[in-house]
Amino acid sequence: MKKERVRISDIAEELGLSTATVSNVIHGKTNKISDETVKRVQELIEKRGYIPSMAGILLAQNNSRIIGIVVNDHEKYEGRALEDGFISAAINALSHEIDRAGYFMMIKLTKKWDEIVRFASMWNMDGLIIMGFCEQDYKRLRESMHIPFVVYDGYFPETKKICNLTIDNYDGGYQVGKYLERLGHKKVLCISDNNICMDMERMDGCVKALGKECVDFLQVPFQKEERMCFYQERLSEIKEHTAVFAVSDFYAIELLHFLQEREIRVPEDISIVGFDDSPLCNFIKPALTTIKQDIQLRAQNAITHLEKLKHGAEEGRTLKLPVFLVERQSVRNLREEES
Repeated sequence: MKKERVRISDIAEELGLSTATVSNVIHGKTNKISDETVKRVQELIEKRGYIPSMAGILLAQNNSRIIGIVVNDHEKYEGRALEDGFISAAINALSHEIDRAGYFMMIKLTKKWDEIVRFASMWNMDGLIIMGFCEQDYKRLRESMHIPFVVYDGYFPETKKICNLTIDNYDGGYQVGKYLERLGHKKVLCISDNNICMDMERMDGCVKALGKECVDFLQVPFQKEERMCFYQERLSEIKEHTAVFAVSDFYAIELLHFLQEREIRVPEDISIVGFDDSPLCNFIKPALTTIKQDIQLRAQNAITHLEKLKHGAEEGRTLKLPVFLVERQSVRNLREEES
């Protein structure tokens, strides 16, 4: 039997209210309505199945309460961007903060900046949080739409209506370098799939701490199959180093498994340090020493500054958040063995 569509008049009759009052609550016009009445109406429209039509109502308002999360579906993720440890953890943290602030969250994966404009406009979004795009994309976005947005790890001059939330990548790399130096490592290999932006800062920090003569660099391919061949071809070169600093936990854990499969022990034969402190770091053996960035703190800042941009309380800024070393079992102490 087909269920009859719930009408505003049905809600009003059941609550003993006028249809105008119920309509005003649904459309967000609640200035002259008590909080108790608003709550009663909202609870009943949800209970009676009126919620499916709420999306259209939200879109019709100036304040949709929707925040969009856009992630660059870069080729290095091989179609699995949301499975990346950092991205999944970041979105999880943002989900909690967005809900706490009374917003709805929508997620989009794309490689094209202009799809972000259509996405935001189609849903009349209150704001955006964008991850993984480049300086030119952010400039185009700022010129193409008026919606405020927060960027994770952007590299561009400070500009109006954009909050750039970064972490201290250089200091993270420096902490790794100083830690390895303290444990007696003098031949360190940095690995990354690029040598620009945040990865470059992390490696530069490591070089500053250890000295150029102690650090080498290998740029690995984006695709996993190609990386495995690359590691095999460069295995003898990798083994010349006492420690590897991978500028992401993903590459650190992948390399750790690659070495273990070839009976190269970590940390006995070679030490490994990562970056991000993703959840997997505690579940591998040995547990991974890494640089921790506070995902929850960044999410809190993202929502706080997005609201400031929305209400004109902030013109735009770059905010650099601290990081710190988490010592686990993947690094060998060479100095103890010398003494």
